[in-house]
Amino acid sequence: MDAAEFRRRGKEMVDYVADYLENIEKRQVYPDVEPGYLRSLIPEEAPEEAESYEDVFKDIERVIMPGVTHWHSPYFYAYFPTANSFPAMLADMLCGAIGCIGFSWAHSSVERAGLIGGLRMKKIPTDNKFSVRGDALQKVLEEDRATGLIPFFFCATLGTTPSCAFDCVTELGPICNAEKIWMHIDAAYAGSAFICPEFRPLLNGIEFADSFNFNPHKWLLVNFDCSAMWVKNRSDIIGAFKMEPLYLKHDHQESGLVTDYRHWQIPLGRRFRSLKIWFVFRMYGLKGLQAYIRKHVGLAKEFESLVRADQRFEISADVVLGLVCFRLKGSNELNETLLKRINNARKIHLVPCQLAGKFVLRFAVCARTTESRHVQEAWCHISHLASELLQELPH
Repeated sequence: MDAAEFRRRGKEMVDYVADYLENIEKRQVYPDVEPGYLRSLIPEEAPEEAESYEDVFKDIERVIMPGVTHWHSPYFYAYFPTANSFPAMLADMLCGAIGCIGFSWAHSSVERAGLIGGLRMKKIPTDNKFSVRGDALQKVLEEDRATGLIPFFFCATLGTTPSCAFDCVTELGPICNAEKIWMHIDAAYAGSAFICPEFRPLLNGIEFADSFNFNPHKWLLVNFDCSAMWVKNRSDIIGAFKMEPLYLKHDHQESGLVTDYRHWQIPLGRRFRSLKIWFVFRMYGLKGLQAYIRKHVGLAKEFESLVRADQRFEISADVVLGLVCFRLKGSNELNETLLKRINNARKIHLVPCQLAGKFVLRFAVCARTTESRHVQEAWCHISHLASELLQELPH
């Protein structure tokens, strides 16, 4: 879908939404479908080829609406209100387009979860590829048990934030399973790449994981927020969070046919995020999404080759997907100054990381619209600023 079609389809969707809300009282407020009604209406897998918008749009009434409870109907008197207004919906459209994540860099979600849980947490040392290996984990586990601590959770990462490194899950998984430690795999960024067969070896050892998470809103063309998580045994999650107040009881809760997601998380409600995924998967198709991932990886490789061709710079970590870690050969202070000048110029925006004690610049291919010319322009800009900086140094 290009910008011209988006304009046309956007107007059509606004008309559909306006018609839906204007006539909502004519719809049955509460659905009468049975759990599992969707299974016969949708395929088991995403399509290989892109489908037309017309086919997707037709399925809104055929597939989606029969199962919807119409919370904005004047005949809805349950729970409490869930607010809705035309100005808010327009702003929501703009929010989706801007895609502002609204965070401060180095969020550290695992560490934050440990703080919330009142738990001690240790970081496992990495090897020279910035990957956690089995022997390093085993050593820390033995040290902890010797001091009376009880390790029970380990978070492995596939595609770390600083350098897109991949922990050695084939070594870590058997240790966690043998020690009865829950192993979670965080693949927030890199997980999207596993739709491409050539990157699936990076998933080796996934069978040892107890849970796995990745963010389609990072690299799979679904706007923020949208995070997907799998658990090996869902009863572990449900057993921890299950609450049954009278006002939330329903006829199908003991049938085994309903996946009641309020038992899977701390919040009670959740947005209809799967609808975004459904639209994207159908309108791009598997091949379109694979092509998008491969294009970004290719652009990162292009930038890597530009860096390697300049003897003043060095690559600081293996370039596996769409991230290039690089720096000027020299001191950390030199690279901090270069980054400050890059960002102060406001032409491109980069953030740093620290690898093996060195201050490193990260170049991540991010935007859907990034092309080779943008990468070339970025490198020319970086190279020019580096030349100016180096000329100022005393000889």
